[in-house]
Parts: sequence; C-alpha cells; structure tokens
Amino acid sequence: MPARTTSLHAAGWMLRAATAADIETIAELRATVMRADLERLGRYDEHRVRQRLRDSFSTEHTSIIMLDRDLAGCVTIRPAEERRWLEHFYLVTHHQGRGLGSAVLRTVLERTDALGVTVGLNVLQGSAARRLYERHGFRVEAEDPIDVFMVRPPEASTAGRA
Repeated sequence: MPARTTSLHAAGWMLRAATAADIETIAELRATVMRADLERLGRYDEHRVRQRLRDSFSTEHTSIIMLDRDLAGCVTIRPAEERRWLEHFYLVTHHQGRGLGSAVLRTVLERTDALGVTVGLNVLQGSAARRLYERHGFRVEAEDPIDVFMVRPPEASTAGRA
C-alpha cells in the first residue's frame, strides 16, 4: 500500500513501488541530479552514471516518489547485514529545496526506526545533500576523497527529547 503524506512544503506526495519500467527514467534522473557534483570531483562519465543505477536497481527495495501524479524522484532502502542502506535518493531538480526531500526522508526514517535498525548512506564530498542528512540525525562514519559515509542509529532525530 502506498504511503500518502502531506507536508506544509510538499503536500500531496506519495510513495509507490518501483517497477522494471521505471529503470531508465530513474537512470536519467540520476545522471541529471548527480552531474554537477560528479563533474566537480572529476568523476562524471555519461555511460557509467546510468549503468551504476541499472546494475543496482531493485524494484523490491525502491520506491518512486510521486507528486501530483508526476514522478518527482525515488529512494531505495536496501537491507544489509546490520543496517539498511539509503541509496538512490534523487529528486527531480525543480522539486529540490521545497521540503519534499525532508518529508520523504522523515517518512523513510520513521519506518526504519520502527524496525529498530541503523541506516547508512554515502554522499559525494561537497554535495548539498549532506546538510539534509545531517538535519535528520546522520553523522559521518568515514570519508575518502570522493565519498562521505554517514550513519544514523534508530530514532536519532528524536534522541534526547522528552
């Protein structure tokens, strides 16, 4: 069943299960969204940016973000040994900076918190997305010249509140 959520900044969005038919649209979205950061890091490759999505795309773990019947992005929560990995979290450019990413992330994290699992992710060095993740309780676990690996224990965003 899709999650329908409303937010002051991003009303009327919902998550739906990904299908195999979504893969090329999401591969293009990834290439568009990541291009500037990958170019800045000297890592942009027209083919590779799309192929990496194709190689790891999972309809089982990916949700498509819909806003007013239009595809607005996607997010993947992939199970791993002792955590879930937040991957392929992309928003169409004109939906960025309006609260939709926070609303989606909050919903996804509520689900992982309910399971009591830690969430990990990696974000490119210098990416503006890092601030979003930090606002939602993610902390740096490790980094290299390209990636910042972040982690968030369950209920990190509500820890310490009474």
